[in-house]
Amino acid sequence: MLEIKNIKKSFGSNVVLDGIDFHVHEGDVISLIGPSGSGKTTLLRCVNFLENADSGAIRIDGLSADFANVHNKQKIAIRRKTAMVFQNYALFFNMTAIQNVMEGLIVSKKMSKDDARAVAGNVLVKVGLGDKLDAKPYELSGGQQQRVGIARAIALNPKVILFDEPTSALDPEMVDEILDLIKQVAKEGATMVIVTHEMQFAYEISNRIVFIERRTA
Repeated sequence: MLEIKNIKKSFGSNVVLDGIDFHVHEGDVISLIGPSGSGKTTLLRCVNFLENADSGAIRIDGLSADFANVHNKQKIAIRRKTAMVFQNYALFFNMTAIQNVMEGLIVSKKMSKDDARAVAGNVLVKVGLGDKLDAKPYELSGGQQQRVGIARAIALNPKVILFDEPTSALDPEMVDEILDLIKQVAKEGATMVIVTHEMQFAYEISNRIVFIERRTA
């Protein structure tokens, strides 16, 4: 399904990823844990080509690329196999909840607006926001904004959903509702890689936990 071989990434003299091998099978729910600065988020961002890894190789659902020589068409094709849920929600603040979910369907999946609206509406109902379709992000709580982010990822029907500390920006009382939603999505068979500091959650949801150490000089 997803395989990373010997991925390396540095920011200047700071080596963040130093030859990591990583694989995900269909239906896996894998939690990445480890200290801050160990490269967990960077690994996700390289998989989704939000960061360009320095070297190594990636293969996902039959597509493969060499990080050192990857072309834009390869990046786009591989990126379409994944969806990212960000810790800071990353919503368009000038768009409503349903428009935020529709955007990726129109741009990435080339859906018509009518078809995208139908899919987006159904997914937002599924995550408990059926009454917030036309609300803009500033009208939503942090938990509701993250639900929109999760809905946006689900709507794309990706091969792998990447979660980057999805509860870290939430107030404590909102954390459990988002964790419960992620568990619900996992039970429906989604393949997930989750960066989290919620240890009990990682234990309950994961079929594999990967610990990434901070590199020392």
